[in-house]
Amino acid sequence: MKKSFLITTGGSGGHVIPALILYEHLSKEANVIITTDKRGLKYLDDEFYKCKIINTPRLDNILLLPFNMIKIIILTLKSLFLLKNKKVEKIFSTGGYMSLPLILAGKILKLEIFLLEPNQVLGRSNKYFLSSCKKIFCYNKKIINFPKNLLNKMVIINPLVRENIYKLKSSGRVKDKFTILIIGGSQSASIFDMNLKNSIVNISKKKPIKVIQQTNKENISYLRDFYLKNDIENKIFNFENNFENIIKDADLCITRSGASTLAELSVINTPFIAVPLPTSKDNHQLENANFYKENDCCWVIDQTNFEKKIEHLLSEILTDKIDYLKKKENLKKLNYQNTWINVNQKILEIINEN
Repeated sequence: MKKSFLITTGGSGGHVIPALILYEHLSKEANVIITTDKRGLKYLDDEFYKCKIINTPRLDNILLLPFNMIKIIILTLKSLFLLKNKKVEKIFSTGGYMSLPLILAGKILKLEIFLLEPNQVLGRSNKYFLSSCKKIFCYNKKIINFPKNLLNKMVIINPLVRENIYKLKSSGRVKDKFTILIIGGSQSASIFDMNLKNSIVNISKKKPIKVIQQTNKENISYLRDFYLKNDIENKIFNFENNFENIIKDADLCITRSGASTLAELSVINTPFIAVPLPTSKDNHQLENANFYKENDCCWVIDQTNFEKKIEHLLSEILTDKIDYLKKKENLKKLNYQNTWINVNQKILEIINEN
């Protein structure tokens, strides 16, 4: 009889995507349940994952705190019932405040709790539950804000990347146009829509390029028409379930600095220009990007004078490929021995330890 595991995740793409990858790693070992809130449903095939929805209230509103604490207690009782009814043996959390009732219920039932920190800064919910967990999976031993007295709980693994990403290979064909992929993450990025297109046009006058760009639904027609009017081949999209079919064609990516996006670009050796979201919690996107910058795998620029900076950098990359090719080679070195099997074996080895 298979074991029963539960993965609890927040509602943003930064939480849900690692949870889905963790599901892939664990589902052959056990029956796996995923819990999230309503925000997380847009990333999930509910019929396939059969998600349990737990809408945990935020606790940052002092006026609503008494009512929200009552909700937390009720949700914790519901979580207790869920864990006992499904005979869950281990809980895995990828962070997010919605995990609170399930982790509390897991502690009451004395279940093994494992955390995953995909960012280079320890998340607030992970920090709160760190002392209660058996182990926390991290991508780097130099996680910012990680308590020194709890370093024994840290397990280093390669960044979680979907299994089909590992299978992507360059087509080997000679491209007549340099392809730039522009992605703003799960929330898209308005600065890429408004402050990048003119730079792309200017660059295209010097060298033929193709643009693949993620944007909000309402901007798709506008950007598509804009690029066509300027004779730039393009593919504009909002959310793509088969993202691997898009990412594999890119020569260069301009992106925010979500951990999962950078990990996927890294695995397929696609150099990228990281533009960290300045409002990300604890500035974790900047730290995510700096990890790759320190390994000379990417370029990092901030949003100040973005249009001028990005055009200058793109011009340099397309004019002199030496630095570009060096970063591509460094990505290969960084991902030496990074395979699905190696990551899977490490995770299963740790969770099955006595």
